[in-house]
Amino acid sequence: MKTIRKLLGTAPTSRGVNRYAPSSLVMKLSVKRTTDYKPVRYKNRNEDQNRKILVIGTEEGLLSMQNGKQFETGNHPVELFVPLLHWEQAGFGFDLATPTGKPLQLEHWAMPEEDEDVMRIYRQNKAQLARPLDLRDVVESGLFEDSPYLGVFIPGGHGAILGLPQNTDVKRVIEWALAEDKYLVSICHGPAALLAASMQEPQGNFPLKGYQLAAFPDSMDKLLPALGYLPGKMPWLFGEKLKERGMKIVNSTASGKVCQDRKLLTGDSPMAANKLGKLTAEVFLQEIHSK
Repeated sequence: MKTIRKLLGTAPTSRGVNRYAPSSLVMKLSVKRTTDYKPVRYKNRNEDQNRKILVIGTEEGLLSMQNGKQFETGNHPVELFVPLLHWEQAGFGFDLATPTGKPLQLEHWAMPEEDEDVMRIYRQNKAQLARPLDLRDVVESGLFEDSPYLGVFIPGGHGAILGLPQNTDVKRVIEWALAEDKYLVSICHGPAALLAASMQEPQGNFPLKGYQLAAFPDSMDKLLPALGYLPGKMPWLFGEKLKERGMKIVNSTASGKVCQDRKLLTGDSPMAANKLGKLTAEVFLQEIHSK
């Protein structure tokens, strides 16, 4: 069977002892060297450099599958950097943070190395990626009524299901965003972090109950091992847990769908990164110019 999978290109790529990246077939068909991002000249560009977005990334780089194999993960670079490019064009800054201030992990195998804009913003922020803010410090000192943050962005990549959904500081950030009427933005597997809002709460007490969102479908995560994207079955599926808490996922495939429900703005996959970036940049600009 292993020989057949190698011939078909569906065997996960070994990256050392018990570490795997996606198969050659997945890399050929699904990992693009460029993105669909094009610079946008936004009207009424923000001129206040204090206005920015808090980006919560993962510091976890290995995901243990059900069979014990380790998947090289982190945040997906397209899902992280393409929205940041749009916010940069619209005049907004951003702060990168991880749960304990450890380096923000990226799925480097998914880097669109021929995309000049993505590679530029990646290089410009290498120092911040290596030394992000400690989310614990942000929660203690940066979340207040007059905070400069317009909202919170939680990018995807399978690494987003590691630690963030069980993190009390992520819970406090979500609660703050909802209480202060800030924006919550997320994409692909990033919405798994929204589960943190249900921690230590009575059953049925979930502040995002009734919200609609776009996210990576559980049904597709179940298919990925057969393609060699993942080296085994997922340890758990976040979509079903969001549904159990009363959220509605509006997409059944990962085809680039975005969704806005009140101040929750979401996208289903890397294919949605450009649309989500445009949508959020426009929404942020409308927000600041309506006051």
